[in-house]
Amino acid sequence: MSEIAAVPVEGARATALKAGRWWQLTLGVICMSMIANLQYGWTLFVNPIEDRYHWGLPAIQVAFTIFVLVETWLVPLEGYMVDKFGPKLVGVGSGILVAAAWVINAYADSLAMLYLGAVVGGIGAGGVYGACVGNALKWFPDRRGLAAGITAMGFGAGSALTVYPIANMIQAEGYEAAFLKFGIVQGAVVFALGWLLRAPDPSIKLAASSNKAVVATTRDYTPTEMLKSSAFWVMYVMFVLTATGGLMATAQLKPIARDFGIEKAQASFLGLSVMALPFALAATRVLNGVSRPFFGWISDQIGRERTMFVAFMLEAVSFLLLSWFGAGPGAFILIACFVFFAYGQIFSLFPASCADSYGKKFASANAGLLYTAKGTAALVVPLSSVIAANFGGWNGVFVAMAVMNAIAAVMALVLLKPMRARLAATK
Repeated sequence: MSEIAAVPVEGARATALKAGRWWQLTLGVICMSMIANLQYGWTLFVNPIEDRYHWGLPAIQVAFTIFVLVETWLVPLEGYMVDKFGPKLVGVGSGILVAAAWVINAYADSLAMLYLGAVVGGIGAGGVYGACVGNALKWFPDRRGLAAGITAMGFGAGSALTVYPIANMIQAEGYEAAFLKFGIVQGAVVFALGWLLRAPDPSIKLAASSNKAVVATTRDYTPTEMLKSSAFWVMYVMFVLTATGGLMATAQLKPIARDFGIEKAQASFLGLSVMALPFALAATRVLNGVSRPFFGWISDQIGRERTMFVAFMLEAVSFLLLSWFGAGPGAFILIACFVFFAYGQIFSLFPASCADSYGKKFASANAGLLYTAKGTAALVVPLSSVIAANFGGWNGVFVAMAVMNAIAAVMALVLLKPMRARLAATK
């Protein structure tokens, strides 16, 4: 168990702090799981919306892009509010917005209204993300990779248990009912738990990691100072390169399965006969979530950049395998699981690297600025369906995603590692 160095904290109070920070981490995981369906459940609604209104898949997927853009690009502001006022205020307000977004989607009878729901949902999800991830980075300077990964796991795996219920409700009652009922429940949970979130007392000094493989600074950089650092922009480019493929797979997994002719196919997987697409959606959510604490913990042991290299290369290989063998139902499930497992780690490795590089005081705002790279990557998502429809199908898209991940893997060792080492040596 890691030690908590506190001044003047001793004995029972130190023990209470250890328990308290795990309690805060648990609250963060639950809140993150409540916003997961805003992104990871979206693919279930795309085709039903198209079947009803015939707006076209590219136009409908613009809503997904708007959501991701708003969710990510407002996180720096929401992170600043978390740093200044604490996570409670941001968490409670975000719960209201999370519920409102899905209610709007339930009644959306125009693209404009659908896009409005995406904006509201993006603001709410970004607030939850900024509050919970920023809080984890502050409470666990000794285990940032693991803590950020466990928190982000809620966002990655939170929708796994609801894939089948949402899909069944869409089929039985219509997608509007699924939006309405699940939205209200999810928002209410975030609203209730938001009142319990709190940041560590500034007077308490929490010990940083003693592992020499983890390069960390001894000073706190303001967001403005961080933006002047070359290491930040290298991380930003790497984040864009690696997030693009994962976001594309998240938004397009169901359309990909439809184009491969396996949307309603049965597959024999692990000795069971399952529907390929619903099983893939559930399994990939779980593995996407599990990868975050797994790779975060690995990075706490061997360093951020080495872990990035391994994970990004695994993602590159997975996309190539999807291009070559993904048209078979069983292979589709297995390879999709690898794609999402290798993708999820970016949401633990990049926040941890950012906090290591630029300090704890402004961790929420700084991590939020880096997180906007996800929004930049989301701009490519609507283009993927256009490219697939007009330029040779999904295989070309998969190969491009593989190349992007391979480039990011090389950048981690060749560029980022020496840059962060120099940054940590600066007093």
